[in-house]
Amino acid sequence: MNITVDIDGNSGFCAGVIRAIDKAEEFLDRHAGTDGKKLFSLGPIVHNDAELKRLEDKGLVCIDRDDLEEMRDAEDETLLIRAHGEPPQTYVKARAHGFNIVDCTCPVVLKLQKSIREAYERLQERNGQIVIFGKPGHAEVLGLIGQVEGKAVVIENMQMLNEAVESGEIDIQRPVEIFSQTTKSPAEYSAICSKLEVMMADANELSIERFKGTKMFIAHNTICSQVATRHAKLSAFAMDHDIVIFVSGKASSNGKVLCERCKSLNIRTYHIDSPEELKREWFREDDKVGVCGAASTPKWLLEAVAKEILSYN
Repeated sequence: MNITVDIDGNSGFCAGVIRAIDKAEEFLDRHAGTDGKKLFSLGPIVHNDAELKRLEDKGLVCIDRDDLEEMRDAEDETLLIRAHGEPPQTYVKARAHGFNIVDCTCPVVLKLQKSIREAYERLQERNGQIVIFGKPGHAEVLGLIGQVEGKAVVIENMQMLNEAVESGEIDIQRPVEIFSQTTKSPAEYSAICSKLEVMMADANELSIERFKGTKMFIAHNTICSQVATRHAKLSAFAMDHDIVIFVSGKASSNGKVLCERCKSLNIRTYHIDSPEELKREWFREDDKVGVCGAASTPKWLLEAVAKEILSYN
């Protein structure tokens, strides 16, 4: 074979994940071999098993919400809040149990949390609603819902939007402010916003132009700019290669969105989370291979995948 391999220079950890991992490693390196302190992470710090294993070997302990509930005597233990963020009640509970908190919430998510709180206060005076375009149950979305006392409607796709309107869960005759999870597809979010705005204009018997003047519908641009530009760059990368190997944890929401984007443009796109999942039969003579990944994929893993592919030559 005469395979060539390119690693996408725009793939790999986003700034928020880099910041969280740096803070975790700083804590673990400071306490390694001295006081033996652990660092507890509420949920996986990154949706990548290989990177998680590396951090766990350093002393990171991943716990879930049930574990947090049970750890009522955690005096002088340390809890890391990952980049996704958490609802306010999580901080209250953790401090009540005695945890010191290392808050690694991404600055982009913190800004979104603040914006959604402010919108909620505005809308209470206008009998309005908060709508969130995001994955139900996702950690970031749970953190956003917590900012508004749980009073938000979460939709992930056009079908969910239609169902929410038909059922009256979204009342299109009341003011609406919509926000997006920071890692969602910009194109999907734009389509959702346009559809909802048209529905609301029709329900109020107004043209789109006149409806815009009512300020009854406000769409906030809350997708991370790094994610937004990533979609366009990844599209070009996928089309420029014969075959695409997309590397990310299967639980990564961002990974699923980006991999689907690649597959829509290049049918020979394969989703793996480690070099061991590669199959030699995927590759053809003289293939130009593109290796890329999600915001939760470490560079060292992309390099390991590229090395394994080159070994087929």
